[in-house]
Amino acid sequence: MSVRELVVLGTASQVPTRHRNHNGYLLRWDGQGILFDPGEGTQRQMLRAGVAAHDIDRICVTHFHGDHSLGLAGVIQRINLDQVPHPVTAHYPASGQHFFERLRYATAYRETVRLAEAPVAADGPLAVTDAYTLDARLLSHPVESYGYRLTEPDGRRVLPERLAAYGIKGPDVGRLQREGVLGGVTLDDVSEVRRGQRFAFVMDTRLCDGVHALAEGADMLVIESTFLDEDVRLATDHGHLTAGQAAAVARDAGVRHLVLTHFSQRYSDPAVFERQARAAGFDGELSIAQDLMRVPVPKR
Repeated sequence: MSVRELVVLGTASQVPTRHRNHNGYLLRWDGQGILFDPGEGTQRQMLRAGVAAHDIDRICVTHFHGDHSLGLAGVIQRINLDQVPHPVTAHYPASGQHFFERLRYATAYRETVRLAEAPVAADGPLAVTDAYTLDARLLSHPVESYGYRLTEPDGRRVLPERLAAYGIKGPDVGRLQREGVLGGVTLDDVSEVRRGQRFAFVMDTRLCDGVHALAEGADMLVIESTFLDEDVRLATDHGHLTAGQAAAVARDAGVRHLVLTHFSQRYSDPAVFERQARAAGFDGELSIAQDLMRVPVPKR
């Protein structure tokens, strides 16, 4: 059975707290798993969340600040220790190549898995598979940072009332879907386009073109909201977003499910982030991320 869900491993910015680990997010996309921004402690959070090294097919790092990347060493070594049977691909800003190499070879271990390095140097597609296209967009942060977006290819939805109008039923439905035409009736005659699902992941950044491009039409947007709106100057100075700014992006982009995360340790009440997001006019599904939370990607 296909599963598309976000498994939240950590939600803290800069430093962990008693209740929030450093960043870490696993996107389950049918039979594949994409691990985003494994911060310190990710390997243990995976254990607590029931996520295995075998679940990881790609690793996507937005930038090389420690709360988004210090867990790479442990995760990579665990992938090798468990002898994951499939290749794993790592994406990260090309300007941080030396950081990636230091983390990959932080200590001695036996390499048993082919880890492909695919650094990001510009906006555009990084991978095209049957299940999705993975794109990157440059963000605005004191160090080079990229956001990521998965787009499923469009499909078609068969409409029962049109099938009935043409008298098509039983095995003939499958034949029409496979061959595209049956007795002069085309698949277009009895179906409509089903837009593919879209998932966007936006971490440390100020407002910029890349944020809006990644969020546009997303079924799920996972986005940092490090600060509350009253601290917007701090957010801008340090290259971050506020809850209201993140929600306004989602509102304008037509996002269906907004997941706010990456919270500063200075705030103790997560409910305030929700109130500010609603005050910004976002009226879709909204989750204030908590460690070990699972959030289904909205179905089409």
